[in-house]
Amino acid sequence: MDIRKSTEADWNDIEKIHTKAFGEKEGPEIVALVHGLFDDATATPLLSLVAVEKDQLIGHILYTRCELTGADTPVSIQLLAPLAVLPDAQAKGVGSKLINEGLNQLKDAGVDLVFVLGHPNFYPRCGFMPAGVLGFEAPYPIPEEHAGAWMVQALKDGVIGRVKGKVQCAEVLDQPQHWCE
Repeated sequence: MDIRKSTEADWNDIEKIHTKAFGEKEGPEIVALVHGLFDDATATPLLSLVAVEKDQLIGHILYTRCELTGADTPVSIQLLAPLAVLPDAQAKGVGSKLINEGLNQLKDAGVDLVFVLGHPNFYPRCGFMPAGVLGFEAPYPIPEEHAGAWMVQALKDGVIGRVKGKVQCAEVLDQPQHWCE
């Protein structure tokens, strides 16, 4: 399996991946979100990666720029959203490989922190930890019973504990429906 940056030629396959991964109900909403993020100037720079196996796209991940309001020191942050893997390729490490490759590229690009709202049993395997208890607020309140789903990973030593604040994401993502579990 190879991980590479996506191209415009990948769009149809990326749409299929998200539709199949999220189902007929949520899939079209996620596809619209991905399209919106690619067109949203407040999301750039963004990083879009695909997983390819035997010339077929089997996974996609998107990282978009955000800001940390209320921080005393400027930091470079990104948000991981969304991540999708074709159902037949799930539970085979594809998602983890997409995440880790993205994190490596973002670290090389000088990004300090990466945030995600996701499954609290999956993302910690890739180094994410609960963000709220570390002083990082989500763009919209996360209900207490889902607080562990709001997570962060530091790509530079010494950032966590030095800065706190509220994450302000790209305009397309800055809608309450994207922040409920």
